[in-house]
Amino acid sequence: MIVIVDYGLGNLGSIKNMFQHIGFDAVISSNQDQLLAATKLVLPGIGSFDQGMTNLYERSLIPTLNQRVLVDQVPILGICLGMQLMGIKSEEGILPGLSWINQESKKFSFLDPKSFPVPHLGWEYVSDNGSQSSLLSGFNEETKFYFAHSYYVTCVNREEVLLEADYVHSFDAAIQKGNILGVQFHPEKSHKYGMQLLTNFASKF
Repeated sequence: MIVIVDYGLGNLGSIKNMFQHIGFDAVISSNQDQLLAATKLVLPGIGSFDQGMTNLYERSLIPTLNQRVLVDQVPILGICLGMQLMGIKSEEGILPGLSWINQESKKFSFLDPKSFPVPHLGWEYVSDNGSQSSLLSGFNEETKFYFAHSYYVTCVNREEVLLEADYVHSFDAAIQKGNILGVQFHPEKSHKYGMQLLTNFASKF
């Protein structure tokens, strides 16, 4: 069972609908029993870093997620803010992240904001760092995804970076550390490319 973690942030329905479209059942839940029964987890998110961590804490989800992800080794996919919450900290707030991956989130800041507005919105091609991850099965050099973010992830261990994208400078677009996976883009808004990625996550992990 794929459980999309409901902690009050993110376009949960769009993610569920995309899984159903590609033939996989998914439920939206913060119920402890369903989280404990999940075979895969999705941590979505649209919003601020501190609000995300606060919501996870107030809903008593952090101990259960730590158990499922770090001890039970259940595959989890973080999407956008969900990927950022997996790290140590963010320039967006003061609260610590989940600290599953040694990464930080930094704000886009450009000298020419008219030419390069923030948030970064739109389609970008991604480059593969040579990883053999099953998450990337079926992709090629023409793969692109839809992004909507003001902060980007910098992963300390470059071997954990699957994909990079470019917006004035390169940034980490997808990461993996064992069963912990994250994408900065929105696969649920990325048409055939997003369908392929979610299919890979649902069927190969």
